[in-house]
Amino acid sequence: MNETAIQIAYLLAAFLFIAALRALGRPDTARRGMQVAALGMLVAVAATLLHAGIVSYGWIGAGLAIGALAGYPLGMWVPMTAMPQRIAMSHALGALAATLVGIGTYRHGLGAGELGHGHMLALGFEVLLGALTVTGSLMAFGKLQGLLPGRPVTFPLQNMVTAALFIAAAACLVALVIAPLSVPLFATMLVLSLAIGVAVVLPIGGADMPVVVSLLNSYAGLAAVATGFALDNNILIVVGALDGTSGFILSVAMSKAMNRPFRNVLFGAFGAQPEGAQAASTEGGEMSPINAEDAALRMAYAERVVVVPGYGLAVAQAQHQARELGDMIEKRGGDVRFAIHPVAGRMPGHMNVLLAEAGVPYDKLVDMEDINERFAETDVALVVGANDVVNPAANSDPQSPIYGMPILKVAEARSVIVLKRGQGAGFSGVENALFYEEKTSMLFGDAKQSLIDLGVQVKAA
Repeated sequence: MNETAIQIAYLLAAFLFIAALRALGRPDTARRGMQVAALGMLVAVAATLLHAGIVSYGWIGAGLAIGALAGYPLGMWVPMTAMPQRIAMSHALGALAATLVGIGTYRHGLGAGELGHGHMLALGFEVLLGALTVTGSLMAFGKLQGLLPGRPVTFPLQNMVTAALFIAAAACLVALVIAPLSVPLFATMLVLSLAIGVAVVLPIGGADMPVVVSLLNSYAGLAAVATGFALDNNILIVVGALDGTSGFILSVAMSKAMNRPFRNVLFGAFGAQPEGAQAASTEGGEMSPINAEDAALRMAYAERVVVVPGYGLAVAQAQHQARELGDMIEKRGGDVRFAIHPVAGRMPGHMNVLLAEAGVPYDKLVDMEDINERFAETDVALVVGANDVVNPAANSDPQSPIYGMPILKVAEARSVIVLKRGQGAGFSGVENALFYEEKTSMLFGDAKQSLIDLGVQVKAA
């Protein structure tokens, strides 16, 4: 009876997770989706705690307490600027849990002398995928946090070395299925898997981090599937499959949004541009500075304004000021929209989450395909911390590393104002030709303070 109740609870939890995933597909229902997902997780955990195989709740209680103490500040106190690296760290911790469960289950099987070939295959996949996700996520965290270089870190024969590590780890897995009790083989596969995570993510540039974070999410999901098979746990299989497939689909979709083959994201070292490409994009051009008063006059009397947010908006924590400026312009009769590029920021949906937190109405957030039609009729395009996603070199400069990437067509607006700290290149290291065009004016300084100044001047105009 107890087992039947557990499986019914798992079925309910699976339904809640699927409903949550559907709700997360729309900005106006995403918050409810997260609440439904949390309820599903509560049901799944509560049901698992009723399992007859649990002989002691001491360690489980300690784990729950530690997890709650760590999870609350991660959820409540981490600023939006650090959300991408928090997500990367969450992937690392989730994958670490799967890896440790795999190691513990293998050790238990060794002690009992019972490790079947099918069981070993599931355990092997669990440890292989879990371990590479741990180190891969830590590498992504390091790049996003600035502890590691944001540019691609490459080395001679990089792809050959990575391929060799994959082949060696796969060979160890096959050998383990044949000889499950070989501890040296298991340890070798574990070490190789950890090395693969480093080798795969370290050469990937900062501009590809949204795709990498999404892909790591997929790997963590697949590790959970393998854990479910190893432990004969249905809910882990279902949830892991949902997580893995949705993460993979999102990764492919984001690669398409960047007009880059998926394999090129993993092996292309994006950001390591050819010598001379940067000069070709900006040769002979100069940036035209503007002060807050002149910029505000343009926006105060504009009929149509499009705000283009990027990672710089998150760094400055200026989302609330952007929304307030938009409100002021609309009070004067102007129409304001926020243009959202699929890979703006450092994680999938970063700008949507950031602006929703500031209270920007969902109907003001317009996707790239829809907003691009409006730029030709836009009086002022205000770029706040965005770089690569508005770079016209993607359309005009075959030498540019981002050539062919779909961009927001900011250059078609009648006037462009860019809020930027300095004259440096973006996170990917690619210079932006937009900043040197005649219609573009640069308002240098901290984005938050610049938006505050613009708001004051618009109100006074």
